[in-house]
Amino acid sequence: MRFAGLRRLVTLGAAGACVSLLACVALGQNTPAPDAAMLDAQWQRYAADAVANPVEFAPMRITSEATAADGTVTRLVSLHPEVNRWHLVERLPAEGPGQSWHLELGDAEAWQVALGQGDDPALVISGREGASECRPWAGEPSDLAAAATSGLPYAPVCGGKLYLRNKVAGSRTNREAVSDFLRKNVVFGDKLVNLIKGAFFEDAFLETADLGDGSGDNGDVVAALGRARLDRRPNMRTAMGLPVTGAPDGMEAGSWYGVEGQDGIFASVMQPGLIAQDILAARNGANWLDGVEQNADVYLVAFDLSRFEIGYELGTDHPGLGWSSRPSRQGAEWNMAGPDGFSRADPLVRNGMLNPALLPRVAGAIAGGFKRDHGAFRFGDYAGFNRGHHYGFISNGVTFSRLIENLSTLYITTDGEIGMKLWEEADNAMIPRLAHARQNGVPLVVRDPETGESVPGDRVTSWGGGNWSGSAEAQLRTLRAGACLREAGGRQFLLYAYFSSVTPSAMARTFQAYDCDHAMLLDMNSPELTYMAVYRQNDTGDGLEADHLSRLMAESDPWLGGVRVPRFVTFSDNRDFIYLLRKD
Repeated sequence: MRFAGLRRLVTLGAAGACVSLLACVALGQNTPAPDAAMLDAQWQRYAADAVANPVEFAPMRITSEATAADGTVTRLVSLHPEVNRWHLVERLPAEGPGQSWHLELGDAEAWQVALGQGDDPALVISGREGASECRPWAGEPSDLAAAATSGLPYAPVCGGKLYLRNKVAGSRTNREAVSDFLRKNVVFGDKLVNLIKGAFFEDAFLETADLGDGSGDNGDVVAALGRARLDRRPNMRTAMGLPVTGAPDGMEAGSWYGVEGQDGIFASVMQPGLIAQDILAARNGANWLDGVEQNADVYLVAFDLSRFEIGYELGTDHPGLGWSSRPSRQGAEWNMAGPDGFSRADPLVRNGMLNPALLPRVAGAIAGGFKRDHGAFRFGDYAGFNRGHHYGFISNGVTFSRLIENLSTLYITTDGEIGMKLWEEADNAMIPRLAHARQNGVPLVVRDPETGESVPGDRVTSWGGGNWSGSAEAQLRTLRAGACLREAGGRQFLLYAYFSSVTPSAMARTFQAYDCDHAMLLDMNSPELTYMAVYRQNDTGDGLEADHLSRLMAESDPWLGGVRVPRFVTFSDNRDFIYLLRKD
């Protein structure tokens, strides 16, 4: 059954490469759909103990070849035909070294790319307006050579219908640069960084709003989202950076407000100490909250997913693909470059930035999860099998790190389904139709199948068993961020929450109060690692400006030409990110 589905998807992808069968014949294209044997071989390779590179982690790929009159072989690898974004082009001359280029379609909905045949092969780009041929490797210098030396993360070729993805250095803040330097160059550097965290990060970004009397009428409350389950609903005057409508005297705790000029995006604020007592008092897997986190401001933003698509892009450096230093390796694992067999993305390119063709639709971006070194288990049972449970991730239909059972997983399928769940072995059957996925630890909350209530995950109170990080003394209170999915009023919402100084227990209680179906930790310790922004056109109409969930996040936007520009969408970043696009 699994491979029948694979055959169907690949066949559709190949057939869609031309406007019509006649056009295919006229252009001399030869892009055969893989047969069952090829699909089976690719899937068996995917399931192997180790693979050589991420291309082998693309079981849906279609490969076509053409040989020119001089013997040069041109190979086109469409890495996932249903996603239809990433393509690898290889040129292998009869003598001498070959070259490869990682290309991305500018508009995956409008165009398809295939390889034409004959003595002078070309890329054939087809769409509603017809088809055209492109040979970006031809000429001196060739378009690809010029694009490769342009210094741009995305350099246009073939009339801007394709972009060459270039390796660039991702921006990073001074704090991250210092942390990376200490880890790589100072003896006991990681311990020193942890000491800095314990002395500096705990409560360093604690925000406590002034609480006023709740008026009972604070503008438009989003009916579908309702209000969080709180015992008190004071007005809060916070340092949240998103402009909202209908709250001239502050935002009522636990209520939702529309973000100005952003249809389908809503904001809320609260403090964990306001949560309903029946939630806080339940002995169902979360600790009592201490006096600091009870009064720590929490900022939330909700996206109505009927209006948005979600994607995921790796940073230039993080998360890495090699081994985390946390779990112990055994036997042959010491000869493996990473837990999946490789430690580099080659021949694919990670450039830490959104495709510029998507900028007109981008609505928001969220910093991704833990770095690779922190994204595996040092303690507890999960450290002892599945190679330490390295957190997995998939981008544009390509697996860069295998999805591991027992981990909380946000996923997006090729047909737009968005889910968040504890990954199980049976879920691997979904991999052929996954476009994006990101794992990050274990659940903060889940939906109890018997009661239907949102309840804490079973490892919320276990520092090592949950890999919640924090100081070496297991002091867990710090700035944290998390996300959840929720069904409400017949619609699905993605909620992102920024907690100014809390433990995992306070995160779980908050997501319970907002009735989340499943919630997961993302990153922690500083505003740049918990970054979230929504985007709007600037006043001159020639670029984007960011409104940040917390004003402190603006400091991690890089400077360019004397002004700050939004990270992730206008500048390459060393960290991974989740992005939201408005649907056409």
